[in-house]
Amino acid sequence: MVIRASIGAVPGLIPSFLILAGVLAGITALISRARNRPLLLPVLLATCTAALCTVTLLPGAAGMTVGQCDTGLPVHVFTSSSSLLNIGLFIPPAALSTLLFRRPATVAAVFVLFSGLIEFIQSVTSLGRSCTVTDVVANSIGALVGVGGAAVWLGIGGRALRRPLRDFAWAAGIALAGSAALAYGFNSQVTGVNVVAIDDSRRAVVDATEGSDTWLSAEAEAVFGTGTRSTGTQVEKDGSRWKIIASTDRGTISGWWPDRTLERASASDQHGDAGTLTAAQAGGVARSFARTHFPDSLAGSDQTVRTLDDGPHAAYLVTYRRHRQGVLMPMRLDFTITRSGRMVGFTSEAVRDAVPPRATVTVTGTTARRHPAKTAGAEAARAQLRARQVGGVTGQRVAPDKWPDGQARSAPDQLPCGLSLLALLVGIGPGPRGAAEPVGDRQPQPLLGR
Repeated sequence: MVIRASIGAVPGLIPSFLILAGVLAGITALISRARNRPLLLPVLLATCTAALCTVTLLPGAAGMTVGQCDTGLPVHVFTSSSSLLNIGLFIPPAALSTLLFRRPATVAAVFVLFSGLIEFIQSVTSLGRSCTVTDVVANSIGALVGVGGAAVWLGIGGRALRRPLRDFAWAAGIALAGSAALAYGFNSQVTGVNVVAIDDSRRAVVDATEGSDTWLSAEAEAVFGTGTRSTGTQVEKDGSRWKIIASTDRGTISGWWPDRTLERASASDQHGDAGTLTAAQAGGVARSFARTHFPDSLAGSDQTVRTLDDGPHAAYLVTYRRHRQGVLMPMRLDFTITRSGRMVGFTSEAVRDAVPPRATVTVTGTTARRHPAKTAGAEAARAQLRARQVGGVTGQRVAPDKWPDGQARSAPDQLPCGLSLLALLVGIGPGPRGAAEPVGDRQPQPLLGR
């Protein structure tokens, strides 16, 4: 099966091999006969060399981008079918060369470098082949196995090796010179890409998000209507969660996996629809959807419905906000619903309720002396507080409706000493002039296009 798949992946492999093998074997036979040498081993070596060249260098139909090579660790060298094929491909020519020349060290160095040269050629040419470190290792293993087996066979047969010391010297020189040349070529012409790590990462993403497509497709039909078709999915990792963004033929929708919580949806058609849906009914549509998909955000929240635009094509903006001890919590839940009952979209910020510290504001002696009549026995003016996180610490923003003299005014640039100390303790206080953040219920941006 592996050999059949390899032959099918390289068009014209068999005819090319037969032609090249015939040419090399014919030339080798002529040279051997002219030198009165045996023909069998040289002709077999020429045939194996032809097979090696056609399998590794013949243009294919796949491969990486030109100038790239997979530098991932060869962790699958003994489990990958292509690696096992490469090992088997290099054993015969390495063994035949050792039997013919009886110089195993030199033969091993030549075939290992030849393996690197093959991968370099595959990486810098448009052959449709892939350069990988795993192939170099597999080819080298095959060459060493072939050389080792042939050396053992020579020893058993009583045939001595030719000049072992010179053999090792030649092997060392060839290895050093060839390694330097290949290192320069790869460093200057090839970019390393860890395909193994990329494949493992993709496989981990697929395993971690298995089932998310089915879940989000069902949610898209619940929002945009039956028959909604998914056209693509994006995955983004955020800590221990995955954000899944699905594009459909009717809009986009996103949510968190494996929490199975929705975050946002926006219909492609952002225009209003003619209909008779009232504001109360729009609130009911939003409440029904929120009860199923956002029960935590719905609990203890206040609903507000307001109309967007006028006329028969107007829509409703339904918002949910929650207060704790008079403090506006950071959670947000907004829906846009047309008069026909179609949901244009929603936005959910499911933030856990903050626990703000209690703040007590007292009248300083200086203020009491300035306004003795108005401050004596006066009730504290009501202030609206909003929970806010700064640097991960929850504090309060205070916006008094009126100051002790009964007049409405903006916060001063500097607070009296007592209030400044209090502001430092609870993390509040006026910002730079003209940069104060609005306090109160943040108005959501409606999804409906005008």
